[in-house]
Amino acid sequence: MKKHIPNAITCLNLFSGCLALYFAFQGNLVYTAYLVGIAAVFDFLDGMLARVLKAYCEIGKQLDSLADMVSFGVVPGTVMFILFQRSGVPLFGISAELLPFSGFLITVFSALRLAKFNIDTRQTTSFIGLPTPACTIFVASLPLILEHGSLLHYEVILNPLVLLVLTFLLSYLLVAELPLFALKFSNLSWQDNSLRFIFLGLAVILLALLKFTAIPLVIVLYVLLSVIKKTSHSS
Repeated sequence: MKKHIPNAITCLNLFSGCLALYFAFQGNLVYTAYLVGIAAVFDFLDGMLARVLKAYCEIGKQLDSLADMVSFGVVPGTVMFILFQRSGVPLFGISAELLPFSGFLITVFSALRLAKFNIDTRQTTSFIGLPTPACTIFVASLPLILEHGSLLHYEVILNPLVLLVLTFLLSYLLVAELPLFALKFSNLSWQDNSLRFIFLGLAVILLALLKFTAIPLVIVLYVLLSVIKKTSHSS
């Protein structure tokens, strides 16, 4: 029985992603963002429960990738597509009708990221490239900032050049040969988890001070701390 528990949690991740897509199609990106957060919690729990219960199976690995492709592949591409549509401004000679389709580059590169992850034996305790949940949380936070932010947030986020740069940057980071630490604790000692504790502490402070605006900054902090760790180990 216990071997089915992680897979059931994975299915809840997938269901949350489907609901997120429904609300995106309805134009309600705020609900989409909340459901992305719920999907991310389920995605974290299924892996944790699989480790705790020792309920590993090949179907679970494949199911997890398929669920992630919806929740953290199709959803962020759709959100970016809609944000481009809302900007309604042409860029570099590309019409405002065609430009939004560039948002689906995130979906394409998410698929590549997930496919690489499944066959890359280096990513058992850490990541190579930005995890799809982190990318999606970044994208999904933009509508929340628009909803609760200022006019400046609105003008910056819905600038088509900003959206295009973010699309290309996130797509690159998904498949980049960039080692990133994972939030997986084998124990609670400071020596083994100092970087994780520092990240979590700074993330809490940023969220307390900046609320929704802090979410993309937390993702940037995650990448920067990983780069600093890699640089310090190389020197």
